[in-house]
Amino acid sequence: MNLIRNYRNWRRYRETVSELSRLSNRELTDLGINRGDIHRVARKSV
Repeated sequence: MNLIRNYRNWRRYRETVSELSRLSNRELTDLGINRGDIHRVARKSV
């Protein structure tokens, strides 16, 4: 079960990074996120 949960968390992290990376700098700024913060925000979401 731990392996499955870890895999799902990893997938959720990768999907979040991917989605945020597709946004423009302007859209990220509107959300209050800098491009350099994407990985931190994604880790926090998991």
